[in-house]
Amino acid sequence: MTTVTNGVNVQALLDAREVLKGAPEAAQFTWRASSTWRDGVHSTTTVQDFFGLGEERSHKTESVFEADHPEVFAAEDNGITPIEYLLVGLASCLTAGVASVAQNRGIQLRSVQAAVEGRHDIRGILGADSDVRNGFNDIKVTFTIDADASPQEIEALVAQSQKRSAVFDALTNPTDVTVEVA
Repeated sequence: MTTVTNGVNVQALLDAREVLKGAPEAAQFTWRASSTWRDGVHSTTTVQDFFGLGEERSHKTESVFEADHPEVFAAEDNGITPIEYLLVGLASCLTAGVASVAQNRGIQLRSVQAAVEGRHDIRGILGADSDVRNGFNDIKVTFTIDADASPQEIEALVAQSQKRSAVFDALTNPTDVTVEVA
């Protein structure tokens, strides 16, 4: 039997799943991001600390994300738009899921590409039409996967990734969002 090496430590994930079944309080994580306005519609968001497994934790390094709008919106285009970060999150989460599921199922991956596009009618955010929503009209994800697997097995990998994706869930199911002023 050939050893599958997709870079995912599935055994650690399976072990964690078993432990957390008996300790649901340890499974409660709080992810955090902090955003600072720069100028115009440009902001810088950092991600470093989070809470998980019952204690405060930090990523190895702080990640910094620039968000702005393109010049066609009379902005400086110092970064991608905030709504594009949703596409980044969805693509990253689903791709990670494909790798994890493939590793668990003994499928060797050679390449995985996810093309994600969101159709967006900006009349909503501009206040030009109150019947147009502010967010995406729809999002399409297309995977191109080269693996030691049949087309049906590849489709099953993607389906299982979608089933377990936190970002897919957050985008397709209502999530309570509270916005406050300190």
